[in-house]
Amino acid sequence: MQTAILIVGLGILAVIAYSDMRSRRIPNVLSLAIAILGLLRIMLVHDPVTAGHTLAAGAAIFTAAFLLFWYGAIGGGDAKLVAAAALLVGYHDLFGFLFLMSLCGGVLALASLAAERFDLSFRRWPRGPHVSSIDQSDRDRVASKGSTVPYGVAIATAGVITLIAGR
Repeated sequence: MQTAILIVGLGILAVIAYSDMRSRRIPNVLSLAIAILGLLRIMLVHDPVTAGHTLAAGAAIFTAAFLLFWYGAIGGGDAKLVAAAALLVGYHDLFGFLFLMSLCGGVLALASLAAERFDLSFRRWPRGPHVSSIDQSDRDRVASKGSTVPYGVAIATAGVITLIAGR
């Protein structure tokens, strides 16, 4: 049963990463599914101390993530996902997960900045009929998306690595 939970969790995390990369949105149903898988995994442990520690860690992470969301540092989907992923990962692997998440997030932020800078450099070139077939509204939409970091990708990547390594 543990293996089935991990396989389903890995698949959902992959879908979350794709969704966040594509639309900068993490559907609530996917975060809820990760949380439910985490709760199922906790129920299979049969150790009330481990279960209590994992639930307390999940609650603490949700509180911290909610405060970060409140101050505009992260998105609401990211706040929900990191708490749900903490339940799935468990408190034993939580610090490794958070460390990997911060590393992946840093790499992702640098890549997003580089991509935004690259996109801005194209706008300095003279426009001609052969340069671009993208109209102004599409360029504005891409520019507004470029200033955000799809942190759900970092959370999902760290979750996948932690779940595979902790198996």
